[in-house]
Amino acid sequence: MSKDGQEKVLLVDGTALTLLVERKKRVKNVNARLEGSVLRVSAPPGMRDEDLAPVVEGLARRLLRRAHARKVNGEGEALALARRVAGRFPEPPSVGRVLFSTAQRSRWGSYSPRTDTVRLNAALRGMPRWVLEAVVAHELAHAVHPDHSPSFWRLLRGACPETDRAIAFLDGVSWLARHHAELPPVEREGLGMRESAVPGDGTDPL
Repeated sequence: MSKDGQEKVLLVDGTALTLLVERKKRVKNVNARLEGSVLRVSAPPGMRDEDLAPVVEGLARRLLRRAHARKVNGEGEALALARRVAGRFPEPPSVGRVLFSTAQRSRWGSYSPRTDTVRLNAALRGMPRWVLEAVVAHELAHAVHPDHSPSFWRLLRGACPETDRAIAFLDGVSWLARHHAELPPVEREGLGMRESAVPGDGTDPL
C-alpha cells in the first residue's frame, strides 16, 4: 500500500491503476473514486496498510466493473456492430448474439457458427470501435478460413480495412499490460502525454 500522497501501481484483474491514498482525521470509512486510471482513496488515519489493502482492492474491482458497464461498447451495441461487419462479407455469417467474457484471457475473441455467437474479451469494451470491428471481422473470417492463409487475410482485409492498424493497436495493449508495472513512474506518466494522438484523428501521433 502506498504511503500518503505517494503513487503506487495497483493491478486489479489485469488493469493497472495509479493508487493515491490519503489518511484524513475526519474519515471513518474507506472511500474511493476512480478518475480515469487513477484510484483516489481516503482512509481513517489509524488504519493499518495490511487492513486497508484488501478493502482498496475490493473497491477498485467494483468501480472498474461500473466503469466498464458504462462504456459505449455494451453487448447490444456490439451485436449491432457485429451484424454490420458480417454484412461486409461476400456470404455474411449469421450473428445471433455477442457476449463479453472476463474468462477469455488468452485471445481477443471467438465465433461459433453452431450457436451464431461471438465471444469477445471483456477488455475490448473500453477500446475504440474500429478495434472491436477488426476483432469481430477476424473471428467471422475464421468461419470461412480456419487458418491464417493468404485467402483468410484477403477476406479479412476486404471486410475490415482497419485490420492491420487494429493488430498493431492490440499488440501495443498486450505489451503494455505485461510491462506497465516494470516501468519507472516517470515513464508511466509519459505514456499518457499524447493520449488523444491516434493515427487518423487529425493529430500528430509522434
